[in-house]
Amino acid sequence: MRYYTKTEEWVLIKDGLAYVGLSEHAATELGDIVYVELPQVGDKFSKGEPFGAIESVKAASDLYMPISGEIVEVNEALEDEPELLNEAPLAHYIIVLKGFDEAELSDLEKK
Repeated sequence: MRYYTKTEEWVLIKDGLAYVGLSEHAATELGDIVYVELPQVGDKFSKGEPFGAIESVKAASDLYMPISGEIVEVNEALEDEPELLNEAPLAHYIIVLKGFDEAELSDLEKK
């Protein structure tokens, strides 16, 4: 089960880690994605803080943390192939978090 923010990020909890990506709706609305700005492994963010940015041929938008946590992995494939988020947004995460509080998921939409 994925949890969705109002700003169109999703979160999937798996094996004690939180995978964060972009919703299908956002990928469609943005159009052809040409660039994803990724944070650094080890960076810590609070829920609601911008952690990166995404640019398409139509617009640029910040990416917001759905839950607080520490970045343990970034999807480096997106640096060379940002269009992966258009092709299969639910199959390609942007970041992976540890040290999160699952209680912060309670106000996100479940799908």
